[in-house]
Amino acid sequence: MYNHSEAGRKNLPALGKTKSMLQQNEIACIERYLNGDADIKDILWIEDRFAKGQNDQSLHNHLHRDWENTTQEKMISEVDLGHLLDRVHHQIRQKESQKEQTLLHRINYLYSKAAAILLIPLIVAGSLIVGLRGKSSTQNQQVSSVIHAPLGSRVSFNLPDGTAGWLNSGSSLSYSLPFGEHRNVALEGEAWFDVAHNEKKPFEITTANSMVQVLGTSFYLSAYNDEQYVEVVLQKGKVIFTDNNKAHPVTLLPSERLVFRNGEVTVNAADPSKYKAWTDGKLVFRGDNMAEVARRIERWYNIKVELADKELEQFSFRATFEDDPLEEVLDLLSMTSPIRYKMMPRELNANGTYQKERVILYKKTKHI
Repeated sequence: MYNHSEAGRKNLPALGKTKSMLQQNEIACIERYLNGDADIKDILWIEDRFAKGQNDQSLHNHLHRDWENTTQEKMISEVDLGHLLDRVHHQIRQKESQKEQTLLHRINYLYSKAAAILLIPLIVAGSLIVGLRGKSSTQNQQVSSVIHAPLGSRVSFNLPDGTAGWLNSGSSLSYSLPFGEHRNVALEGEAWFDVAHNEKKPFEITTANSMVQVLGTSFYLSAYNDEQYVEVVLQKGKVIFTDNNKAHPVTLLPSERLVFRNGEVTVNAADPSKYKAWTDGKLVFRGDNMAEVARRIERWYNIKVELADKELEQFSFRATFEDDPLEEVLDLLSMTSPIRYKMMPRELNANGTYQKERVILYKKTKHI
């Protein structure tokens, strides 16, 4: 955890003060941060300044000019911000001691998660500024924009039509600018949408296997390409679901859940609040079967969960977790169900990368 004492700040620009324009030493500090050369004092100042950045007009103006200048020289795809995402992701995924968690560890864990949620939308916002500039310089060309939530994070978004929402870990949302004429987006992953109402211009979301059309509504949508599985849960309004084979469209009403799997659609009643809880950092299970529990734990903690015994799929689980380490979730699972688990070490691939951490769930036997 960084030292926030006054002594640690003595050589930094003044924090939280409003200026008409950034000073040269402040601009140099931002440049060091973006280049990955910042020291602890730079990082302290940057994170404090950006935390107040929504009301900081001088910071807003500088970032806008900086992105304008950057795009005159190179495309956004050439700008390397990888070290920023790596730093955020590393902080999120750092393991705490599971059994002897001190107060300092807890604060650091929560602080790093908050920093990730703060920093990533700022990076995304910069790419949107570039996209808007591209629109003005190429009158008849569409500019593609992508919002991405790195693994281990969740990202809020606001679209040009007033639609807002959240992307969950490993998800991406893409759309073209200008956005007002045709409100079409593509989703890969998991998202919550609060769609701005426009009766003349439906809002359409395409996935690898389906399309969801709405006028103005709040709902949850999960559509990971590698799962061949689409899930829609409606909180309010109305949505129309159509699979890629253009089979009979299905209209969903509030508090209904649609699942599209293996070419078949099922609809049943559901509590939408359970499917929105992750936007507040909560992992909620309400009598979910173990196959569903495993699938959601995989996405939440970026791991691989294997059910060693087919009978486990018959068990259900009910609990709410908020910022809890993986092992605490597994411990509660084993205490409330006839289940034991084994955490497998990550294995090194031939290309030098590591496989995801694996957790194997077994059915308890009487002699255990």
